[in-house]
Amino acid sequence: MKVVFDLPPAQADRLQREATRLGVAPSELARAALADLLAVHDEDFEAAARRVLARNRELYHRLA
Repeated sequence: MKVVFDLPPAQADRLQREATRLGVAPSELARAALADLLAVHDEDFEAAARRVLARNRELYHRLA
């Protein structure tokens, strides 16, 4: 699956700095971070995801 999104400038700069420090491409670092996040299945993550989905439900419905 291909995912495309815009980062705020501060986050883009941080991603670039960390990727450079680690010697990897920013896209590889982002992919690894997302993979780690999705691999963790815990109640805090689920609660946060439910809050985000509930808060943005109307927006998601309009975009569908």
